[in-house]
Amino acid sequence: MDRLTIRVLPDLIRRFDAAAVDQGGRSRLLRRLMEDAAQTSFPERLAAPAEPRSGKLTVRLTEVEMALLQAEAASVGLSRTQWSVSLIRRRLEGRAQFTPPEAMALIECRRELRRIGVNVNQIARALNTAVMEGAVLGLEVAQLDAYRAELRGWVEALGDAFEGNLAYWSEPVR
Repeated sequence: MDRLTIRVLPDLIRRFDAAAVDQGGRSRLLRRLMEDAAQTSFPERLAAPAEPRSGKLTVRLTEVEMALLQAEAASVGLSRTQWSVSLIRRRLEGRAQFTPPEAMALIECRRELRRIGVNVNQIARALNTAVMEGAVLGLEVAQLDAYRAELRGWVEALGDAFEGNLAYWSEPVR
């Protein structure tokens, strides 16, 4: 037999339970209401039920395990479910899993790298123009070296972020 689970406001469930008392209880009344609804004629162009996009996984943990899970998830800013799903996806798909703050930090890194790239491009154009005109632009060359060092730092930081992320999701919780 299939099972149907829904979430309802406490007030609604109290009122439904009160109505279900004379009907043989909550389950019996729900079954009767569903059977009545299934007897209703529907429009002919009733859409086929969509395939479920995902499945549900239920896991039983001890209280200690649940507390450890809660603490670990909270330490990275995720709910227990989000943390569990990230761990499973990391193991199954082999991809990095980022928390919202980590994702925002990576977006900021991308912005900075783009800004640096635009500056490097402008300097390269200026140097090409200067070379064609026979001028030496010492300031632009120095700026280019500074941007190269900054760019190298950002790329290394991104690499460290990815390595740290992959290590976090690959190693057991301490």
